[in-house]
Amino acid sequence: MRLEGKIALVTGAARGIGRAQAVRFAEEGADIIAVDVCGAVETTVTPPSTFDDLTETASLVRAQGRRIETAVVDVRDLEALRSAVDSAVSSLGGLDIVCATAGITSSDASMTMSESMWQTMLDVNLTGVWHTCSVAAPHLIERGGGAMTLTSSIAGLRGLVGVAHYTAAKHGVVGLMRSLAKELAPYNVRVNTVHPTNVDTPMIQNQMVRGKFRPDLENPTREEFAAAAMTMNMLPIPWIEPVDVANATLFLSSDEARYITSVALPVDAGSSSR
Repeated sequence: MRLEGKIALVTGAARGIGRAQAVRFAEEGADIIAVDVCGAVETTVTPPSTFDDLTETASLVRAQGRRIETAVVDVRDLEALRSAVDSAVSSLGGLDIVCATAGITSSDASMTMSESMWQTMLDVNLTGVWHTCSVAAPHLIERGGGAMTLTSSIAGLRGLVGVAHYTAAKHGVVGLMRSLAKELAPYNVRVNTVHPTNVDTPMIQNQMVRGKFRPDLENPTREEFAAAAMTMNMLPIPWIEPVDVANATLFLSSDEARYITSVALPVDAGSSSR
């Protein structure tokens, strides 16, 4: 019960890392505000999350005996996000923890990608994170402190081929974290980032990503993709699980990390040092 009495906001909560964070936090005693777009985002080919996915997250949280407020919101829409968060905070009674996890992926060479692909990536993966922090910060300050964890990537620590827009956005998240950590420290609000390697979610388990890893194959299987993905990591695994990121975020959000702020924490099987 490391988060007993706490209330946590999670964006991108319908599935993947966001769902794992919501459920893991609920297991540790937190009530949850779960936000997701529940639909397709232009320029991406990842199968979209759905309202049923968000409903399943809510069921899993309630199964832990915790309260949850859900909202279908695009993090690019600042006022809609503010309204949803303010309403949920009023209903649950406060806010202590923020997980800015909503994100997208797409791929093209940096010199040939469309402006729309570039802009959509920055709008969701960077501006959406700023939106989340900006609407949540006043509530954390009102509570006398709290913790924000922004989900970046190994692409926030080093360059990756074919995803310059994603890499730029994830590096931007680190810069945002470092500035927010300084601005919010006087209010006892801690801000950190987590940097996963590939995570076993629909964001990588689709034909677009598999094809980028195995261009030698027309329709690579999960196993064929895994063989190529394993070369990214020092440890002999192709990818990590969503709960691995959730566990790292749980630590950063708990009192066990009460003096940890402005830290970029890899959860990457050694990928960023390979």
